[in-house]
Amino acid sequence: MTGIDAGFLYMETPSTHMHTLKIAVLDPPAGAIDLDALSRWLVLRLDAMPALRRRVQPIPWALHHPVWVSDRPVDPRQHCFYHRLRDPGTMHELHEVIGRIASTPLHRDVPLWELHLVEGLEGGRVAVVVKIHHALADGVAANAMLGNVADQNPLGAPRPSPQVVDDHTPAPRELAWLGVRDGVARAVQLPGLLARTVAALVRLVRRERPDDTDVPRPVLDTPPTPFNSALTSRRSFSTLSLPLDDLRAVKSAHGVTLNDVVLCVVGGALRRYLLQRDALPARTLTCAVPVSTEPADRAPRLRGNLVSNFFTVLGTDQADPVERLHRVHRTTAEAKRVQQTLGAEMLRAWLEFSPPGPATVVMRLYSWLRAARWHPSPVNVVVSNVPGPRVPVTIDGTPMTDIYSVGPILEGIGLNVTVWSYVDRMNFTLLACPDLLPDLDELVGELRPALDELLATVREETPR
Repeated sequence: MTGIDAGFLYMETPSTHMHTLKIAVLDPPAGAIDLDALSRWLVLRLDAMPALRRRVQPIPWALHHPVWVSDRPVDPRQHCFYHRLRDPGTMHELHEVIGRIASTPLHRDVPLWELHLVEGLEGGRVAVVVKIHHALADGVAANAMLGNVADQNPLGAPRPSPQVVDDHTPAPRELAWLGVRDGVARAVQLPGLLARTVAALVRLVRRERPDDTDVPRPVLDTPPTPFNSALTSRRSFSTLSLPLDDLRAVKSAHGVTLNDVVLCVVGGALRRYLLQRDALPARTLTCAVPVSTEPADRAPRLRGNLVSNFFTVLGTDQADPVERLHRVHRTTAEAKRVQQTLGAEMLRAWLEFSPPGPATVVMRLYSWLRAARWHPSPVNVVVSNVPGPRVPVTIDGTPMTDIYSVGPILEGIGLNVTVWSYVDRMNFTLLACPDLLPDLDELVGELRPALDELLATVREETPR
């Protein structure tokens, strides 16, 4: 297991659940899907989703990162569950069910995923909620897995295949030897990584910086908000779709990127929400933006994580939406240059040296002490933007009317916003700790007005 994949395991505590959620809304012709039939269909196609066959096998005495093994058939009874909404099944009731699903961690003794079939949604639709641990796949890999089982897969529809056990569980002595061997091999690489890091920091100090833009520093530049504190295990979920053409219109009129518009919409919604509660800080809120480090010419990846982060602002201290948008644009561009100077691989390289035992103990102690209350958070919110399918998707002949995704929340950072595009819309999906942010739907309700503020400025700008 790579250090970045293992890091998502080490970060997990009773109040910090490191799984992501993928929700597909389907429109079956019969208005229902049989869970047993869905389970059989999924199990027969696990070769197209190899991450879902692997479970975690720790190294004895935590000598090194755990290993992945596929040493036993997947039992769908351990992974597939059924829910029925009360009539009429509204999206709000679906959100409540998804919040409860998100509130429990995944079991480590089986592959780290669950599938929840939710029936009774209005219009005869059903929702399939897939809970998958971040250690298994990031957003890019999850998107590739979806494409691998969709009927529109360029390689053809996935062929059913029986489960094949292709690994054996190494004996404890063998695992310990592998851990020591790989640990020594990585230790040899440490001086070179240290030299590259020092050189990158020197380049960062010497580079010219714009006078009007400062990239926020984690912790040091993070203002307090009600949702930046120690987490509980409870989760709340909500989502809203916005037209992709509206966001593109703002992008074209102001000469910024689509991701800048997404960040500005989130910033505008948070500003409106916090102003109404007299809780808006004088300084701008900050956010971490996960970005893929996937090589452009690489074949689709079906597992693992190739991600880094940059830090930027949301412009919540700016009342004018245009000023907010351009500040986000300038800061994000500078943050990307900082990341390029340091190297996108730097974080992943250092994570290879994270010690499994101490890292797990420290995170659990930090969570148990609720220590996130004692200091500013690294950032206020995490905002991800992942390109989704560009054309309507069908799975085994069933049309998928929508898809949502959201990542985990972290100690001190009680709000995650994940945006997945689907055909002609962008789905803004939020996950929060309701003990820190009790009215998530009201925050989601501010997204459309925040976009309308920007759209009102489009006619004033000359398209570029």
